[in-house]
Amino acid sequence: MSFEQSLGFGKTGESRIARWLRSRGTSVLPVYEKIINEGKGPQLFTPNGSLIAPDMFCFNGPKCSWIEAKHKSAFSWDRTSQQWVTGIDLRHYFDYLKVQDSLPHPVWLFFLHESGTAKDSPQNGPTGLFAESIQFLRLHEHHRSDKYSKGMVYWSHSSLRKLVSLQQLPA
Repeated sequence: MSFEQSLGFGKTGESRIARWLRSRGTSVLPVYEKIINEGKGPQLFTPNGSLIAPDMFCFNGPKCSWIEAKHKSAFSWDRTSQQWVTGIDLRHYFDYLKVQDSLPHPVWLFFLHESGTAKDSPQNGPTGLFAESIQFLRLHEHHRSDKYSKGMVYWSHSSLRKLVSLQQLPA
């Protein structure tokens, strides 16, 4: 899949997640500044430099949070632990942890998993919208891998809360 196709797939999932949040009374401020030619996502400029920012800043009354939205075709099957896992780029993860540690608003990772099948994984993996705070996830990493160019961090399906099924999610 090309960068443009991946970006479009991600934007579709991000939009569905934002519509679901709005249907629950949450206001969503997308953080869309992307440097496509450099492959960079949204940036948060701090007094000490810039960080990769989560995709959305959300607020519902006095509650505010950062949301990083990931759209994936499927969970992956980890043969060693016999568990479904999902993950994100390690560099992004480190920046999201810095956002969590330096700002007063929590960072949440949302994973929208469709009904596809990941490479080398069984069929019929979990589907729906899953989420958890990065504060919780930092203590419950399943594993890290440098198998891909920049490294990845993974969490087990059981470490995430299922928010809604695919059928309950706005199209």
